[in-house]
Amino acid sequence: MYDVVLLTLGSERDAPGGGCGSGGACCGGASEAAGERPEERCETPRVPVLACADALTARGARVETVTARSDAEIDEVLARLDGPPRADGLTWPDPDSKTRLVVATASDGQLRAVLRRLVRRYAPPPSRRPADLPGNRTVPDLPPVGVLPLDPARSGTAGDLAAQLGLPRDPAAVAAAVLDGTARRLDLLRNDGGSVTLDGALLGAADDAGRPLHWRARIEVDGTLLSTGEEPIMACAIGNAGGYARLDDVVLLADPDPSDGRVQVAVAVPVVTRSALGRKRVRLEVRRARGRAAAVVPRDEKVPFLDDGVEGELSRKRSWWTEPGAWAVWTA
Repeated sequence: MYDVVLLTLGSERDAPGGGCGSGGACCGGASEAAGERPEERCETPRVPVLACADALTARGARVETVTARSDAEIDEVLARLDGPPRADGLTWPDPDSKTRLVVATASDGQLRAVLRRLVRRYAPPPSRRPADLPGNRTVPDLPPVGVLPLDPARSGTAGDLAAQLGLPRDPAAVAAAVLDGTARRLDLLRNDGGSVTLDGALLGAADDAGRPLHWRARIEVDGTLLSTGEEPIMACAIGNAGGYARLDDVVLLADPDPSDGRVQVAVAVPVVTRSALGRKRVRLEVRRARGRAAAVVPRDEKVPFLDDGVEGELSRKRSWWTEPGAWAVWTA
């Protein structure tokens, strides 16, 4: 039988707009505003975590719940997925591991935080690239993870990554997938900023009235130029899955597929035209391309973006590339 680690992130760094749970409190408990000390938070796992643990235990699994509050504590959990020592000295995942990992997520950013640490743990340095690493990858097959969504309200079509992938949300169903299901392998986007993307990134912002702010950047996909950097851009979506496929009523990404080995990029550019009567009109032109890698070189000082729901600002060139089938989820 399996050893199962139920991992909850206690840090608020990757949970946009409200920490690990709702109301600004990590794991749905106290908050500093309520007068409790930060170290007192997350001592009691949230109800879905306890329910999943009970379902796993009932099936005979040995279960441990862990709340990680730092990268080092995440790494301690991931070390349990290591394989036996290799002759080349590389740290490598164990394909036959009897330990299974379930990540309790209040946001896609939290799941990304765990995958980022998996990549950093198992990606070999370029100077020590082993012969058994696939030629189109920089990381080995990462261990599959179970995903336990902590917010059942985000199960709609515009919901989180678990909803897009059709993963179970009920704790008992998650437990069954982890013990009896199959590993569904998915593409991973790495970038030269040292992070990873599971779903996608959306570049651009709006003013207080909701009107898009125009910005400029050179954007290309495998040598195909989508913007030269001279014209205004309303938005740019870099998609692995479909979380940023639409922007209001505008379709940006067409049929994104997180397992096709390609990144899809869309650029929305306002184009001015004139009618037969000479009246000026503005229409939105969406340019799309698919490929192995994408690069964005901002011409403006800072370009705001969301990456798996986590806010950031782009002030220099950023490149994303596809790692086909690099990570996996347990599914029924």
